[in-house]
Amino acid sequence: MIEQFINFVIRPPRADYNPDQYLWDSEFTLAGRKYKRIDLELTNGRGHTLKCSHYVPATVPENTALPCVIYCHGNSGCRADANEAAVILLPSNITLFTLDFSGSGLSEGDYVSLGWHEKDDLKCVVSYLRKDKQISCIGLWGRSMGAVTSLLYGAEDPSIAGMVLDSAFANLYDLMMELVDVYKIRVPKFTVKMAVQYMRRVIQRRAKFDIMDLNVVQYAPKTFIPALFGHGSKDIFIQPHHCDRIYDGYAGDKNIIKFDGDHNSPRPQFYYDSVSIFFYNVLRPPLIPAVLSSTKLEKYYDLGGLKVGTGKNESLLYEIISSLRAVSTDKASSSSAPPSVPNGSSSTKSVVELLAESVSQISINNENDLDFLLDEEHNLKEVDGDSHSTESCLLGNKSHEGQNGEECSLSSSNRESWGRCSSLGGNSDDASSSGRCTANLNPQKHHQITLKALATPLRRIRRKKSPRTKDKKLMSFNWRKPKKEKMEKEERETLTQRLRLCFLGHKRAQSA
Repeated sequence: MIEQFINFVIRPPRADYNPDQYLWDSEFTLAGRKYKRIDLELTNGRGHTLKCSHYVPATVPENTALPCVIYCHGNSGCRADANEAAVILLPSNITLFTLDFSGSGLSEGDYVSLGWHEKDDLKCVVSYLRKDKQISCIGLWGRSMGAVTSLLYGAEDPSIAGMVLDSAFANLYDLMMELVDVYKIRVPKFTVKMAVQYMRRVIQRRAKFDIMDLNVVQYAPKTFIPALFGHGSKDIFIQPHHCDRIYDGYAGDKNIIKFDGDHNSPRPQFYYDSVSIFFYNVLRPPLIPAVLSSTKLEKYYDLGGLKVGTGKNESLLYEIISSLRAVSTDKASSSSAPPSVPNGSSSTKSVVELLAESVSQISINNENDLDFLLDEEHNLKEVDGDSHSTESCLLGNKSHEGQNGEECSLSSSNRESWGRCSSLGGNSDDASSSGRCTANLNPQKHHQITLKALATPLRRIRRKKSPRTKDKKLMSFNWRKPKKEKMEKEERETLTQRLRLCFLGHKRAQSA
C-alpha cells in the first residue's frame, strides 16, 4: 500500500502519445490565420532531454516581437494538454510554448517532483526564450502540478509578466494527509503520520527532494507577479481551500475565479475568456496587419496619383480595388502577382479609372445620399485645396446640362443613352465642357474625391439636420411639423450629372 502511494506521488502513469496525432499539425489554420508547430529539444540542469513544442504564426513581420505563454501541465500530463490553450492564445497574437516535464510524457527522467525539480525545467525553457529576439515578454499558465511549478519559479523570477494558476495545492504534506481521508484508508492517525514520514525518506532518496519543502504558502508573500487563480468548487482531489490559502497570502495583483467542476473536468468558456483577457492585458501583444502593405498595393495595382499613407485605411482600399477588378470588363488580374501581357504593357485599368467607372454607375435617388460629399449649396466640398476650381467646374457643367439633360439620363432603365453620355464623344459641346472641368479641377483632387465617395459608408455618415424655419403658426400652438420638400426628378438627374461629368472629365483628359 505504501509503495503504491509513493508511485502515485513521484511516479504516476506516464502519458505515451504520438505528437503527430495528439498535437496540432506542423502547419494548421486557426481563426483564418496560418500557424506552425516547431518541435525542439532542450536539456535541463540534470542532463535530461525535454521534448518541447512552440506554436507561432506562419509569418511574422520583420522587427516584430510577440509575447509567449509557457503552458505547464499537471501530474500524469504532457504537452498535448496545451491544445486548448493554443485556441485561446494564438488568435490574440500570443505564441504558446509547451513541454513535457522531466519524468513526464516523452521527456527523459524517471520521477516527477510535483513542482520542485520542474521549476528548473521551466527555468531552462525561459532561458531559451530569452535568447529569441522574436519573443518579447513571457507569461506562465500552469494546471495542478504545473501551477505549483509556476508559483515556485515566479518567486525567483519577477520578470514574468503574468501567471494563470489553475488548481494549485498549498502544502504537499497537508494534501497527502487529506488524501487518506478522501480515499477512506481506515488506519489510525498516528499510523498515517508514521507512514508519511517513511514515504518522505523514500521519496527523498529516489526523487531527490523533500516533500516538506513543497509549502507553496511560504512563497506566495514573496511573489509580486500579476496572477489569476482558478479552482473547481467541487474538486475533492485538491480541495478549494488550498487555492484560498495561496490567494490570501499572495503579494502581487491577483484575482480568483471559482467554477463548477472537479479537478479534471473541462473548464467553462467564461473561464477561458477571463484567461484570454488577463494575458492580453499583461502581455500587450502587438497587432499584426492581415492585409498587404502599401508597397504591395502599389506593386500590384496602378494607383496613379493616389498614394496610400499611414492615415488611410489600407484594408478598405484593398477591398475596393479587389471588388473593382472582379467586375471589370477586362480580364481580371491576380491579387498575388502582377498580370503578364505582351509587349510589357499592362492591359488593366488604373485604380482611378475603375473608381470613376464605379461612380458613373451610382444610382442617386435622394440628395441626402451625397450629403457627405456636398456642401449646403449642393457643391463638391473642398478636399485639400481651394474649392474655387470645383465650383467653377460645376458652373461650367450647369450650362451644359440643359442641352443634354435628356440624352444623359442616368436612370438604370436607359443604359444606351447613359453610355453615350459617359463616353463624352457625342458632340463638341460635351468635349468642351469636359475640358473646362478638367482644366479647373486638380487631378489629385479627383482621386481624393473619388476615393472618399466610395470609401465612406453612407450608413455611418451623420446626416446634418437642416435648420427648421420658424413659422408664425407655432405661436398659435400648432405643433405640426412642416412637410419635407421632395426633390424633383429633374433636379436629381441634374445633381447626378454634375458629379459624373467631373469624375469622368479627368479620365478623358488622361486618354487624350
